[in-house]
Amino acid sequence: MTQKATNPITKLDYPDPDVIRVNDTYYMASTTMHFMPGCEILRSYDLVNWEFAGYVYDTLDSTPGQRLEGEANIYGKGMWAPSLRYHKGTFYVCFSANDTKRTYLYSSKSITGPWEKRFIEGFYHDCSLLFDDDNRVYIAYGNKTIYLTELEADLSKPKERGLHRIVVVDEGHPGLGYEGSHIYKINGKYYIFLIHSARNEWKRIQACFVADSLQGEFVGGDALNDDMGYFNSGIAQGGIVDTPDGLWYGMLFQDRTALGRVPVLVPVSWKDDFPVFGIDGKVPCQIEVKSTKPGYTYEALVGSDDFKGPLKNYWQWNHEPNHEFCTMDNEKGCYRIITNKICKEITQAVNTLTQRMIYPSCEAIITVDGSRFKDGDYAGLCALLGCYGWIGITRENGQYYVSMQAKKAKDNSFDGISKESEGKEYAKVLISDSIITLKLKVDFTNQIDIAEFYYLKDSEWVKIGIDHKLVFKMDHFVGTRFALFYYATKEIGGISEFYDFIYRH
Repeated sequence: MTQKATNPITKLDYPDPDVIRVNDTYYMASTTMHFMPGCEILRSYDLVNWEFAGYVYDTLDSTPGQRLEGEANIYGKGMWAPSLRYHKGTFYVCFSANDTKRTYLYSSKSITGPWEKRFIEGFYHDCSLLFDDDNRVYIAYGNKTIYLTELEADLSKPKERGLHRIVVVDEGHPGLGYEGSHIYKINGKYYIFLIHSARNEWKRIQACFVADSLQGEFVGGDALNDDMGYFNSGIAQGGIVDTPDGLWYGMLFQDRTALGRVPVLVPVSWKDDFPVFGIDGKVPCQIEVKSTKPGYTYEALVGSDDFKGPLKNYWQWNHEPNHEFCTMDNEKGCYRIITNKICKEITQAVNTLTQRMIYPSCEAIITVDGSRFKDGDYAGLCALLGCYGWIGITRENGQYYVSMQAKKAKDNSFDGISKESEGKEYAKVLISDSIITLKLKVDFTNQIDIAEFYYLKDSEWVKIGIDHKLVFKMDHFVGTRFALFYYATKEIGGISEFYDFIYRH
């Protein structure tokens, strides 16, 4: 029995996906950058509906940047582009981290962990593992120049006198050259899938090269150049996977501006041993899939939380949390943060809880108790990315105010980075209570990318501040998230409590 689905599939920010199938179950890993726990793995039985399966790590290396110590951070860095593989009863996840310049290898007998952490000697950009039939193992990686290197049997380092070669070169490319390696052996041939941009414009394009042997010449070129009719935003970079029935699909992604990079499922056929993505060169907006577990009910990837039980799996902290200064009070039903550092702005705040926003629009509501604030404290609800916008409560000379602040982007370019060190306050209103309910609405329809801010007064929602334009940039390199934050600007030791998080879409 088949079912119809609509692309993009999750409508959430899961960039650089890699996908595998183990028996009747599909697993997908993606980039989680600076969020902790990290390297989220999803599970599916039909490649369209996905649910949380586990995180590979709680913390990475606990560096000052990963812990947001002082003004240190790892925005735009952290773990990128994981390679997910299953070999002889063991799951492997391999990725590099752009802040530590190390390559990490995690392994586990179960997709839910526990995961054993190791390192591969060297730094391998956008790497992909290949376990060959003769028990030799290789890693493909690189940018513009793509390399293939044989590893020791224990994957600890390059094999002495092992294969090391250039596979393909995007020589002279003025922009995004080949990267995002995904290497496979299929029916005796070796395939490497890559992403790059057109040379005359910014547009992601999927490429593929094939060889009869790892020593042989890899030949090929562009395999998909399509935007699904969406603002010339190309669909590329990801893994391919087969179904139990022998069908093939690519799991690629598409830039959806401030929402992030969203997975797109693309049917793959084969012609003369070369993959053909899409239908007549186009990615279908509607796609038919078959479930290996019909009738299965999936858990949501985003949602509300009353904080009366364990923290829901869809929450991640912005950077590594400090659990000495944040707690879950299940009896009261609240998430509590204590300030332990002075901050200039929200992006320095420790213990900020986040979850992804969803296309085409969504809103969140939270109640914040600031009765134990210090003067100069801020707590609230943020549309978190480099060019953030937030609504919150603050205390000043013992009085409470609702505040709306934002950092505007200088332009809408992908790689331009705003140079302002702090956001600007666009509205501040005196309120009579230390407890307030806040609302944040975001519309991503057709790249509108506008956030609106409200607070509850006498059972009515009051709009405050500006309609803020959200802009995806490489300074954070992730999609916008809802974020519950608290930080001090004058004195540490204040306490903020968050109640009844409501997520609507």
